[in-house]
Amino acid sequence: MTDLGAAMAADDPPMMLGGGNPAHIPAMLAVFREQFRAVIDDERDFRRLVADYPDPAGEQTFRHALAGLLRRECGWQVGPENIALTAGSQQGFFLLFNLLAGPQPDGPQRRILLPLTPEYIGYGDLGVTEDLFIARRPAIELLPDRLFKYRVDFAALDDVRNVAAICVSRPTNPTGNVLTDEEVNRLRALSRRLDVPLILDSAYGLPFPQIVFTNATPVWDENIIVCMSLSKLGLPGIRTGIVVARPEIVAALGAMTAVTSLAVGSVGPVLVRELVASGEIVRLSRAVIRPFYLQRAAQALGWLREALGDCDWRVHTPEGALFLWLWLPRLSIPGAELYARLKARGVLVLSGHHFFPGLRESPAEHWPHRDQCLRITYARDEDTVRRGIAIIGDEARRWQR
Repeated sequence: MTDLGAAMAADDPPMMLGGGNPAHIPAMLAVFREQFRAVIDDERDFRRLVADYPDPAGEQTFRHALAGLLRRECGWQVGPENIALTAGSQQGFFLLFNLLAGPQPDGPQRRILLPLTPEYIGYGDLGVTEDLFIARRPAIELLPDRLFKYRVDFAALDDVRNVAAICVSRPTNPTGNVLTDEEVNRLRALSRRLDVPLILDSAYGLPFPQIVFTNATPVWDENIIVCMSLSKLGLPGIRTGIVVARPEIVAALGAMTAVTSLAVGSVGPVLVRELVASGEIVRLSRAVIRPFYLQRAAQALGWLREALGDCDWRVHTPEGALFLWLWLPRLSIPGAELYARLKARGVLVLSGHHFFPGLRESPAEHWPHRDQCLRITYARDEDTVRRGIAIIGDEARRWQR
């Protein structure tokens, strides 16, 4: 991750296919620039933006507007008391995981269950105590045209114990997988049986930014915690995460925020409040953001097919998010070594072995699949993605058994 941060700041950056920064979509940047001007010209909004501490749970006018949007668009029975804002989704998950899991005064440590790995790399270091996660391998369905799909292996979840919450991302970073409605409903049933919350990470999902290329129904009830973000709209620099949960969880998050930082900044909430209140944010997600990434995914997959040719490879069927997840079953070197070789040629990706938090296996049980995958973003400019994929293809063919 240090390599990725240094690359973003470099004067002559490498071909950056490893990070999670959303694309700079001109139409969205124009909307945000216009919104900034409107806020600056409005005396009351400008004061909210820079001169007032917001509520510890987040800027109130935005929370009211978002609750209205979620009621209209998703049919969720929520109010502002169900919404907390955090300094990006990452902070939201840090607060949630450590609120719900960890050592217990009256029993063994309780953990966050990740029912399908690979999963978001950012979860792995969020525990203030060690051993905060327990994870399970997926079932793998092989599809035509060199595609495959991960599915939740529900039989592998029968023996889980001491669970504090179940957490899944939908769509998933790094793979682009979107859990089916059936899988989500089975996880809801499991969470009720275990009497724990189901956390749905919807940073790329519904109702915004809608970077979802398959059918998926947004769901929420009082046993579900939905985590959203403004980042993938094209606003990663303003660090605004959203948690939709029952009121006592929202109150706890507000209290934790008050202790750690007094409040969450108002720039993001004030900037997009009118887009949320009017529903324009949903229209932009549907008409601008989703088509942009759908086209980029198809384009990158085409370049990957050209670059890899008859090499033994598969890619997870791209159902959402910003990434292609490349699987090289006959790779003769570990994914980490392939990463180093690509870096030496000016291409930065992420080795797949980073994306299995909580999957504890002995050397005898080690799953080779973990070392055979790469995450490739298609959110960079077209020339960078095309040239980078060509080099990835060259190295993959070179190191095939």
